[in-house]
Amino acid sequence: MRRRALLTLPLLVAAAGCARTAPATTASREDTMTDPADQRLLTAAGGGDGDGVRAALAAGADLETRDANGRTPLLLAAANDHVEVAKTLVAAGADPDALDDRHDTPWLVTGVTGSVAMLEALLPAKPDLTIVNRYGGISVIPASERGHVDYVRRVVKTGIDVNHVNNLGWTALLECVVLGDGSAPYQEIARILTAAGARVDIGDRDGVDALEHARRRGFGELVAILSR
Repeated sequence: MRRRALLTLPLLVAAAGCARTAPATTASREDTMTDPADQRLLTAAGGGDGDGVRAALAAGADLETRDANGRTPLLLAAANDHVEVAKTLVAAGADPDALDDRHDTPWLVTGVTGSVAMLEALLPAKPDLTIVNRYGGISVIPASERGHVDYVRRVVKTGIDVNHVNNLGWTALLECVVLGDGSAPYQEIARILTAAGARVDIGDRDGVDALEHARRRGFGELVAILSR
């Protein structure tokens, strides 16, 4: 889906309310890592190799070992949507809140990928829904900006704060309107968020709320939804 940028918001792409997570790879740490079992665990988790993960754990690998970017095996599995691997790691006690050097966690990246299956895999680990990414956003915000309808529909049922305001002064609803393209997925997200209690009257740093942004962008369907 192609999104249109606002000309009045030059920092739009660079400062979106989500962590623009690059495809996760298992960067080599041979220069710093002394335990080969740890390296095998990272490689297996990032590659979706469930047998390799179990073998590495059986060999004594550290469940919370980190790669060169501070990513744990669970974060690598989550970023690459290896759901079965994530379930194995969660069952072993992996931390869903472990922050990497980009201030991502396994839970936070689910809002970027939009994976409902991964969300479900991580929920038994009781992730902290209030931890924020480097833009001050929680997972529902990048999911709303990216048009992940099914994810938003599921995550609002967890009790996540749909009115959380990130460092840019935007809520999930504001990002849905400001960074979306007004198409059907964004219309549905607006319906889901407002039904879950998202406030239409929260303004951005300039005091402009989601309804006014929708009017300015000519998103008639969103205007109708938010006017209700």
